[in-house]
Amino acid sequence: MHDYIKERTIKIGKYIVETRKTVRMIAKEFGVSKSTVHKDLTERLPIINQELANEVKDILDYHKSIRHLRGGEATKLKYKQPPTDKEKISK
Repeated sequence: MHDYIKERTIKIGKYIVETRKTVRMIAKEFGVSKSTVHKDLTERLPIINQELANEVKDILDYHKSIRHLRGGEATKLKYKQPPTDKEKISK
């Protein structure tokens, strides 16, 4: 594994423990894909730093347990917003 990948993996691991942000948010901030962040945290981090990986796993498990609530909230907000001009024309 290249050094820059190890550094990024540890940096992302520490960042998620500090901020408790979602994988999507972290991917955007670090300029990498969600898949890369997820692979870094679930596959590479346990090899590099097991203790940090356990903390990260707890956070990822929590996010997974509440994702249905986040999705429902997003849908609720979507339908609360007034329709845009484009949506009005298509109806």
